[in-house]
This record gives sequence, structure tokens and C-alpha cells, in this order.
Amino acid sequence: MKTLIAQLCISLCLASSVIAQGEPEPVTIPRKAPSLTIPDVARDQVICFAMYTVHDEVLKLSAHLYPLKDEEAQEVSLETKTDGDWKEVAKAKVDEHFLAVFRVEGWDASQNYAYRVTHPGGAIYEGTIRRDPIDKNEIVVAAFTGNSNKDRGPRTDIVSNVSAQDPDLLFFSGDQSYDHSRHYAAWLLFGRQFGEIIKDRPTICIPDDHDVGQGNLWGESGKKSYLNGGADGGYIKPAEYVNEVQRAQCSNLPDPFDPTPIEQGIGVYYTDLNVGGIDFAIIEDRKFKTGPAGLIPQQGPRPDHVNDPSYDRDSIDAPEAKLLGERQLEFLQQWAADWNGVEMKSVLSQTIFGGGAHLSGSHTQRLLADMDSNGWPQTGRQKALMEMRRGFAVHIAGDQHLATVIHHGVNSWEDAGYSFCVPSIVNYYARWWAPLEAPGEHDPNSPLPYTGRSYDGFGNKLTMKAYANPSPKNNNGAGHGIIRFNKSDRKITFECWPRNIDVTGPQAEQYPGWPITISQFDNYSRQPMATLPSLQFVGEESPVVKVTDQRTGELVYAVRAQGNEYKPIVFHDSVYTIEVIGKESSKVLTDLEARVIVPLLHDNGKIAKHENNTPRSIRVEF
Repeated sequence: MKTLIAQLCISLCLASSVIAQGEPEPVTIPRKAPSLTIPDVARDQVICFAMYTVHDEVLKLSAHLYPLKDEEAQEVSLETKTDGDWKEVAKAKVDEHFLAVFRVEGWDASQNYAYRVTHPGGAIYEGTIRRDPIDKNEIVVAAFTGNSNKDRGPRTDIVSNVSAQDPDLLFFSGDQSYDHSRHYAAWLLFGRQFGEIIKDRPTICIPDDHDVGQGNLWGESGKKSYLNGGADGGYIKPAEYVNEVQRAQCSNLPDPFDPTPIEQGIGVYYTDLNVGGIDFAIIEDRKFKTGPAGLIPQQGPRPDHVNDPSYDRDSIDAPEAKLLGERQLEFLQQWAADWNGVEMKSVLSQTIFGGGAHLSGSHTQRLLADMDSNGWPQTGRQKALMEMRRGFAVHIAGDQHLATVIHHGVNSWEDAGYSFCVPSIVNYYARWWAPLEAPGEHDPNSPLPYTGRSYDGFGNKLTMKAYANPSPKNNNGAGHGIIRFNKSDRKITFECWPRNIDVTGPQAEQYPGWPITISQFDNYSRQPMATLPSLQFVGEESPVVKVTDQRTGELVYAVRAQGNEYKPIVFHDSVYTIEVIGKESSKVLTDLEARVIVPLLHDNGKIAKHENNTPRSIRVEF
């Protein structure tokens, strides 16, 4: 399929787009970042910051120290306060990168604990390990991306606003450091910038390309990259450097789903974390991704950029290329089926599964297709979205330098989940949503002109709900995201907050187009072909419903029902099993024939008819 702009001149199209929008404006980029050094701190200040998570009664807390002298003790202690007294609960060695990791099993997550990390030299770092907010109806996540080192100053405005918003979880989606050779120094700077909010809340922090020392990353299962820019796939930096970065940023996460290292002995961290009944799958969408160089024809100045206006989208579709890889796809399928203690689900990763921007760097640079985005490879993108929608999961990510809310489509428009790409903390390398053709079905309630259905440069179906194009007037689109999960009504709200405002002030406004609220069930809004019996629950409300195709053994989806009734839909004329899982027991219903609601035709063109003995409604008693 030829791209819609195949016969157009890029420069003329770009000019007309810019005139039509009146939005893209040049961005001033500093030529050189300030020098980065590790401060020489007093010996009673050698603990810089700490991060933690609690999952399945396991506390994991990482303490990050300034350099210790050879004669100083190389261990730290973790203490909690009980009945007014401090009690040591664990000790940990400080490694060669001045990191100490505590793991405490049997953790009581039902109450808050004051904690402190202490060093024998007199340093003390204090914070609070929060109880699991399982009784809260609304679970709040603050999400960030892109902490560019071109601005190495404090983040006082963000820290103040996030403190006021008081989230239950912090998520840093990548590029916490843009220093490609001194991660340790940049990491300590990150700790000084955000430690005040990190110390008192569970925190997920995952590295992206700039963290591991390269501009773009196609990890290709850990192979070594030899091509400038890394488009041949693999890692440019030595494996030891990559592992150092991952250990610094991820050692407080729950244990990996499958800890088997990839090539070069590079570790993995993909896992999940349950906070207040919201289950977050944490995936690595760069680590297994195939590099494009040599796999697809080069149609631009770089193997990963398409600038040729006559390119054929089919020529850059490589079905054999991987995105998440088989290991993570298996993880997502098992995760989507597991609803023990779970009300709603969300996937967290570095970036979204689509080409979410058109212009980059300045308002004169247009990319028709960018293989660094997870719109490519198309087949891998589809596999990822299909696994995520089995659990009705919403996607939260960053990296794009442009805040967006997109409803994704695989085969049909909007048949998969929503993604929220949060704005960059510091956004000197700007990007814009500026399609050359007007999207279809514009949202009349949106103040933004280019909402609606669009194809990205790979032919993927994206329905744009909101975008925050940068300008000098809005700090180039910088800010942070807030996501609210309402467990009672199953609503998810996306908030997009600019920098340098006071969110508590009466005049505080989000970016135009936000907030946006969706239903959990919108994350699998595929058009059904058939229905299964309506389920009436007696003796228990809101059990888990798992639907499996008996003929293939494939999980169709799993979700926690809302209330005392659920009407399952399916997408094939087949026979199904439904497992209904309550608090104490479960019921299994088998040999359920689908009742087709979309007419099926025989080869002779006549509508198919057959007997169906499946009841229209089933009473499920607990």
C-alpha cells in the first residue's frame, strides 16, 4: 500500500501543514550542557537517595551512595521504627558502584513504616514505606519521561506539584539520564532532583536508550552493535555498563518473571507490581527489538528513518522482526490471565506502540516513518497490543517528547487499548503531531484540530484523542502525567500537567484536550461476532471471568466483572469455557456455543444456521 503522500513534495506539504495549524514553532536548544561532577559531600551525607517497592510481601529497597573511601565501611543498615524505637531489619553490602540493595521477605504491607538507611560513618537517610492502599477507591500514578541533562538544575516545580497530588506510585519511563558515559554521576543528580518524592512512595524506574549510552536502542536480545547509531541491533556500550545502569535503576523492582540473562550476560527485569489492586506489568520494549539495518531497504539518510515520499509501507513491514520477543509475549499472556487480588491492569514501558509524532528537532524536520518508534515492526506491534488487550490493560509510557493519548487499532479502528504517552520533564528536542492529511472523525468536543483517526507512517491505525504540541509558551511541551484508576466505576483518567505552574492554584490548567476519562473496558472494544450466556452472580459480586476458546485452548480474555452480572462477548463462532473465580471458590462452565450476532455466510452465499443448545443466561452461585 502506497503512503497517502506518495505524490506530494515534502517541503510543500510541510509548509501547508504548518500554516494550517499555526502551532509548530522553533525550539532553542543549548549547544552544550553544563559540566557534570559528583559533589564531594560531608561523610555524614554519603547516602544520596533510596527507592523501594513492596510486592507479594517482599520489600525491595535500593540505597544509592556517593563514593565511599577505601577505609570507610562498605555496608549499610535498614531500620524501621516500631513503638518509637528503631529496629534493624536488614544489612546490605555496598557494591563497587556504591549501590546497596535490601530484600526483606514477609513484609507487612498493611501499615506505614518510617524507615532509615544508616552508614557506620554517621550518614542517615529517612523516608516512609507506605502501606498498600488496597482500601482506597482511587489509585493515583504520577508518570515521567525524558529528564534531559541539558538542564541539570533542580526540579522544584515538579516535586512541589507531585507532592500536592500525592500519588500512590511513581513511574519514570526512561531517559532519566542523557549522559552517555557517566551514568553514575547523572544518576546521583537524578536522586538529588527527585529524592524528596521518591523516598516516601513506591517507585518504578526503567532505563531507556539514553540511560544505557546510545541515542536509539534496538536491543536484539543483547547482541553487540557495530554500526554507528545502533541500527544493526544490539548494545553499543559494554555489557558491564548496561548491567550497571539496570542494577542502579531497577534493583528495587519485584523479581523478574524470568531472570535468564540475554546475550553478553545482560540482565532482564520485566515483571509486575500490584499497588492497591492495580496490577502493573513492567516490560522492556527495547531489549528484544530487532534492528532495521540490513533488514528493510534504506529509504532515508539513516537505516531507521524514511524520508522518501514515494516509499511503500509494505516494504518496511518485516514480519520476522521482533518487538517484545517471545519471552515477554508469554509473560503478558500469563499476566493477563492472573487476577488474584487485582481490580484493573496497566502496562508500563518505555514508549507507545505507534508513530506518535510527525515533526522533530525543529518545525522543519519531518519523518515519514521512524523505526525507533514502536509502530515498527508492525507485526510485533500487533502481537503486543493483542496480548495487552486480553487483560483490558491501559498502556502508560513516554520517550516520544510529545504527550499524547491514542486509542490503538490492530485490524479495525479502536479494537485494542489506549496509550498515554506522558510529556518530557525537560523537552529540548521537540516533536509535534502535525499530520499532512486531516484525520477522520474529528472529536467535536476537543479544542485540538488534529484529533481523530490517522494512519502512522507504518500504516498502523491510531485514533488521536489529545496531543500537547510544544512551543516556547508552554516550556516546549514539558510536564508530567497523572493517571487515576477508579476501582468502583472502572474509569481511568489521564491528566497532563505543564511545568512551572502551581497545580493547587485556582487558575491551574492542564494542557488543552486533557483530562480524558475512559472505561477500563474501552481497552478491548473490539466488535464482537457472537455472545456467550449472560452470567448472573449469586452470593458474590465482581468475580473474575476468564473466557477460553476450547478448540484452540487460547485465552480470549480475563477481567474482573463489575457488579452481579456480566455479558461475555467473543469474536469467533466456536465453543468456549468460562471460568468464574470468586474469593473462596471458582466455577467452570464448559461446552458453551457462541450465539452468533454477525451473520455468517456459507460458500453458496446463504446465511448459516445451526442449532444452539447453550442457554441465554446462567446463574453462577458461590
